[in-house]
Amino acid sequence: MALFLLAAVAGTLTGVLFAYAEDLPQISALDSYQPHTITRLLARDGQVISEFATERRVVVDYDGIAPVLRQAIMASEDADFEQHFGLSVSRIVITAVRDVVYGQRYGASTITQQVARMLFLQDYMQGGIFQRSGVRGFERKIKEMIVAIQLEKRYTKREIFTFYANHVTMGHGAYGVEAGARLYFDTSAKDVTLEEAATLAAIVQTPARLSPFVNPDQALARRNNYVLARMADEAFISREEAEAAAARPLDVRGQPLPERPVAPYFVEDIRKMLAQKYGADDLYQAGLRVQTTLDIELQRAANVAVDRGLRRVDKRRSGYRRPARNIVAEGRPLDRVTLPRWSQPLAAGDIVPALVVAAPAGAGGTARIRIGPHTLDLPPAAYAWTRRTAASLFRVGDLIEVEVRQLRDGAPQTVLLEQPPELEAALVAIDNHTGEVRAMVGGFSFERSKFNRATQARRQLGSVFKPIVYTTAIDRGFTPVSVFVDEPVSLEAGPFQPPYEPLNYDRRFEGPVTLRRALEQSRNIPAVKAMLEVGPQQVVTYAARFGFGGTLSPYLSLALGAAEATLLETTAAYSVFPNQGVRMTPYSVISIADREGNLLEEHRPEAREAIRADTAFVMTNLLRGVVQRGTGAAASSLEWPVAGKTGTVDDYTDTWFLGFDPNITVGVWLGHDEKKPIGGSSQGETGASAALPIWIDFMRAYIELRGDRDNPPAFEPPGNIVYVTLDSGMVEAFINGTQPQGLAAVPVSE
Repeated sequence: MALFLLAAVAGTLTGVLFAYAEDLPQISALDSYQPHTITRLLARDGQVISEFATERRVVVDYDGIAPVLRQAIMASEDADFEQHFGLSVSRIVITAVRDVVYGQRYGASTITQQVARMLFLQDYMQGGIFQRSGVRGFERKIKEMIVAIQLEKRYTKREIFTFYANHVTMGHGAYGVEAGARLYFDTSAKDVTLEEAATLAAIVQTPARLSPFVNPDQALARRNNYVLARMADEAFISREEAEAAAARPLDVRGQPLPERPVAPYFVEDIRKMLAQKYGADDLYQAGLRVQTTLDIELQRAANVAVDRGLRRVDKRRSGYRRPARNIVAEGRPLDRVTLPRWSQPLAAGDIVPALVVAAPAGAGGTARIRIGPHTLDLPPAAYAWTRRTAASLFRVGDLIEVEVRQLRDGAPQTVLLEQPPELEAALVAIDNHTGEVRAMVGGFSFERSKFNRATQARRQLGSVFKPIVYTTAIDRGFTPVSVFVDEPVSLEAGPFQPPYEPLNYDRRFEGPVTLRRALEQSRNIPAVKAMLEVGPQQVVTYAARFGFGGTLSPYLSLALGAAEATLLETTAAYSVFPNQGVRMTPYSVISIADREGNLLEEHRPEAREAIRADTAFVMTNLLRGVVQRGTGAAASSLEWPVAGKTGTVDDYTDTWFLGFDPNITVGVWLGHDEKKPIGGSSQGETGASAALPIWIDFMRAYIELRGDRDNPPAFEPPGNIVYVTLDSGMVEAFINGTQPQGLAAVPVSE
């Protein structure tokens, strides 16, 4: 009878195995399997600036996992992992008895079975090689066991554990122990401490419930009461070590969500490029390594400069506006309001949201605000710029913005009232010698608008186009002392068109002026006359050599910036002047490699001669005059070798400043997205008053980051440049042979 029963059981098991064996996946597919990994964008110094992934995974090998972490996982998930053949018969029997006795389902899966389930029997695809199974219950369990046995036959214990460690879910979109260690403890899986390893092993059971960010008390309890205890039971650690680790606090140092990129517009441009070239699957799953040109410190300086500059102009032109949100009006209790920014540390200079919890009803009194757990007064000095009383400004429940000026023990003590500006701005910084984009800001807030005004917006150029006109003139024999008559002019505009009668910005005329004076003071009529002298078509040709795209019409109004271009195009064009007439094609990506480090593509500087080196130097010298005596004179406060040009479009719809030193060119644009005025001359909203201060703030930070203020770089002249002392006493640079006769010329070499 016993033999008969044994044969019957064996036959039944054999039948089950044959019934399900044909429907199992090919285990050998794991030989070439590559799990989904994170595509990383790196700054030029190697720092990570952004990541793209559907599963935030960092693949590590067996030796990249600390022994204490391996032991913690085995102790809590499968203590017999090193001994069994894929299944733990004792656990299966004990679990079956418990299921019958207690009427509840207990898990009995080994680590190998979990690998089988994660990689083969889940309802999702992995890398396109494993199909959805759709199996459930008894059928899935049988298949899981068969696959587990096959895994044990084909792979070593080290390989199976590595599969598991790289695929286990750690919560908050992180997969694998390496991503989990970075997420919760800001460290690598090979460097975790005993208590950190025990915490990671505790999370594995149910990450959504046991995440330290979600439920730190339960995570701590499972770490101490289960994982550390199991490690001691299995003799991985001593009881004393377990007790010492349990006594230590749960010290979480990571962030539950990835921080907002320091350069969101820059990152988004690269993301779209990668998606178009490699496809969404490779972008989010293939673990590309993208080396970019971004300088993180310069980018931070650009962010601050644009933010502060927009707020200055906004306050000056529109005053205070009532906030968009009021918690009381939304029907929510004030004491339950919490905002994501409040969970992050505060620093002096931060602009953070604040909740008005008390507001005076009359002319006197002081408003009171809350920032997270901190409550403080908002004295009149904090909102003096509004020229209004607290009663007229604030209502209880208003969500406002304040700038933190002083802190004590992490708590804000002094704040100033702020508000999000209505205007937009953009900034681009390019390395003159390589064309690498060092910093990019595409607007006030990426959350407010993802439209990149540095690369996508084509705006009217205004006076920043005038140097292109004068470059054409210098190449055609004009010099800095060539004279144009600044007087009313009426020019033929074509059949059936009214005469073209340009005016100067100030509606005044200066009579005879030199080319230098006309450029420094941005006089319109001399620019139009210069274009008329050299020919509009010649100017269009030169504009193309500077890299201005699109179709430019050879009309005289082009001299005053009637054409449109992006800020990136214009900044790259200006870099021609300090780079001795050579235009470097701007680029943001240096190299792209796959997950194994194989180079997929590499970008190198692309140079193209735009103008002669001597012409470029003469123009550089003229543009230095703009910041010494002309419309950009405020930049002389930098006490640094810089040059540049302001630009203001008719009706004050767009303001610009393009400037450079010998190594970097920086462009700034400020205006509305729609074409409407940002303020008239009485409010001073010109390139000099709106865009130039942002440029100065950025350049000041750039100079400090260089660390060589006492040893500034120099604009190197080519050998055929001579300096001449004019009758006015000014020393002027000329291309040799074009200087005024009768005046002594000193070659540069002397």
